[in-house]
Amino acid sequence: MQESPTLHIALPALNEWETLPATLDCIAKQTYSKIQTWICVNQPDSWWNESDKIEVCRNNQKTLAFLAQWKKSHLHIIDRASHGLGWIGKSHGVGQARKTIMDAIASQVGESDIIVSLDADTRFGSGYLESVYAIFSAYPKALALSNPYYHQLTGDEVLDRAMLRYEIYMRYYAINMWRISSPYCFTALGSAIAIPIWAYKKVGGLTAKKSGEDFYFLQKIRKAGWIAQHNQEVVWPATRYSDRVYFGTGPALIKGSMGIWNSYPIYDYKLFDTVGKTYDLFAELFHRELETPMSAFLNAQFGEKDIFAPLRANYKDPKKFIDACHYKIDGLRVLQFLKHHQGLEPHSDEENLMIFLSLFYADFFDTWENYKVRQFSFVSSPIALLNSIRDFLFEQESRLQQLDLHEAITPKVN
Repeated sequence: MQESPTLHIALPALNEWETLPATLDCIAKQTYSKIQTWICVNQPDSWWNESDKIEVCRNNQKTLAFLAQWKKSHLHIIDRASHGLGWIGKSHGVGQARKTIMDAIASQVGESDIIVSLDADTRFGSGYLESVYAIFSAYPKALALSNPYYHQLTGDEVLDRAMLRYEIYMRYYAINMWRISSPYCFTALGSAIAIPIWAYKKVGGLTAKKSGEDFYFLQKIRKAGWIAQHNQEVVWPATRYSDRVYFGTGPALIKGSMGIWNSYPIYDYKLFDTVGKTYDLFAELFHRELETPMSAFLNAQFGEKDIFAPLRANYKDPKKFIDACHYKIDGLRVLQFLKHHQGLEPHSDEENLMIFLSLFYADFFDTWENYKVRQFSFVSSPIALLNSIRDFLFEQESRLQQLDLHEAITPKVN
């Protein structure tokens, strides 16, 4: 009988002395026993000389002192916060911390072991790590797991309203990517990713970025193979403001609480259809030059007259050609296309959301009186209605993830 793998928790910590103990308590309560915890307490070394950052430095020292007293045999501490040990130059941030931890794990453990990426303010049930092991055991071809997530309400209306709008944006985006059978239909959260060591090495590890490292990491993995996304165990990322990264949940909540949502719009569903129509032409593009609904945008982005011509020259097998098209027109390019065209659309975020629900999920309206939904506003509608929309989209996304897990939806890449 094959020995069960060790699960290695990769956990960056910056200014997390107050939140980290509760996360460690979640780890201590896990039903899965073969666990190693790797924590990188980190900051730029220059912060010791910056008056507005000195409290963060002191917070990190309190975290290190706490971890030193914790004295668990399965704990590995990477100190990139003490004097002379912090990040130097431009290489810093959560992406650098994740890469440092994951690279350290990958260099010291067996290829059948699994890295579980978390944040220091993430909560999860006692069966989470057991479920991660079970998924990779049941689906050995999975290169990674992008685990379901759910932000919990705080009781602070301004914060909750911003969080719900942001989560609706993410789930709306993912569901529409599922709808057009995009390979890049995942939602990337650094606190909800797991990957076997062999797969981590196969894709060349994580690339350090100051923000969005989780998005680029999952995109790179998806280009190499299949990512599982369904799990009965859900992780609960923190619902809180944070400016430690340039974009993502924390900054979105800060901007959202001030009414700034231009970076996270509810895209017109027809823009996703335009991407889907382009996907549908890949097979025909193998045989001849053809104008697609995205051609003008893509040619401008890549600075080429016809981005598909080199692919036709290099890939003589139709399936490999289609894979190469998805490789080139990846999740980033799709997102750029959506952002570029969204400003040309006449509808508000609320209108786009209601039109989408009316067309694809009309049964949602059975839950609420029509007038309450038809007059929906992210700013003034009850928190209960926003939460109901979030929960409905969560259920629909979960259904799609489960279908994919059972291979009812065939991945288009590899």
